[in-house]
Amino acid sequence: MTATLPLPPGSTLGILGGGQLGRMLAQAAARLGFDVAILERETDAPAGRVAAHAIVGAYDDPAALRALAELSDVVTFEFENVPAASVQALTDLGAEVAPGAQALAVAQDRVDEKIFLNARGVATVAFAAADSAETSVEAAGRIGCPCLMKTRREGYDGKGQVWVEHAAGAAVAFEALGGRPVILEAPADFVRELSIIAARGRDGGIAVYPLSENHHEKGVLRRSVAPARVSETAAAQAERIAAKVLTGLDYVGVIGIELFELKDGSLLVNEIAPRVHNTGHWTQDGCEVDQFEQHIRAVAGWPLGPTAARAQVEMLNLLGDEVHGWAKYAAEPETRVHLYGKRQAKPGRKMGHVNRLKALP
Repeated sequence: MTATLPLPPGSTLGILGGGQLGRMLAQAAARLGFDVAILERETDAPAGRVAAHAIVGAYDDPAALRALAELSDVVTFEFENVPAASVQALTDLGAEVAPGAQALAVAQDRVDEKIFLNARGVATVAFAAADSAETSVEAAGRIGCPCLMKTRREGYDGKGQVWVEHAAGAAVAFEALGGRPVILEAPADFVRELSIIAARGRDGGIAVYPLSENHHEKGVLRRSVAPARVSETAAAQAERIAAKVLTGLDYVGVIGIELFELKDGSLLVNEIAPRVHNTGHWTQDGCEVDQFEQHIRAVAGWPLGPTAARAQVEMLNLLGDEVHGWAKYAAEPETRVHLYGKRQAKPGRKMGHVNRLKALP
């Protein structure tokens, strides 16, 4: 079908993926008067329970994709591990999909991602690709050790990666990661991790949120503080990076860009995420228009909303059994609780987050 843009209230927005990001996108869409159709592999998914339509099927199931296309005026996705071929299949069925297949394909392959970034003048760590135990040893020798080996595709929250201390150990690391194609990355001598959440509308307009400072434990985001205290130079550099990425991908929607701040104040891009992002959850209570509503606005062809911070926010992820402390957090006057409706609190699983608010300095 051909979408009428800007999408009027009462239209249906399709979302590939039914996890917490899909749930919060669906809630934002409902505030703007849209119905939502979710395609998810599992029944009883968090997003499906707050949507008007829940389709259960594999992301590459032709019948499920056709059902989503027929229900939806515009389709988006909640995370980058949905097959790029599925996005293309939806497009072939006549659905309007945003962001497009190009952004998804680039972000799904860590080598392609860094090649894309470097080609647009965006700095990253040095890297090399390998597709065998032998070439991984050679690549580690060129990059220098220690270096970080990651699978080229999939893997998140610290999964699918291992440190290589000596070049000879690269072969063992390669096999430990399943013998799949990998990327080897030189370590970044950074002082902290930052991220920027940015959006691009269908008219090419760009809106950026203040940067957040992020702290990880065992590869999983533990907390973000925003707006981060950064120099005007660093903020401007991050905004330029965001503009280069968004424009280079002809992107529509919200994107998360993870950054390393080096000792000299310069920034390297670690990864891009073509979707709403965990480090942007602070915007739900710290900004007039949060990242979820901003994404809906962008893909629906609406004007982008304001991104200025209204409060200083510390976002804390609730992992596993920590979600059972919801009553304690709810009793804190300046804390806002966001729970994802997941049925089982597995160790390390993101079950929700809280935003602790303070006045801006």
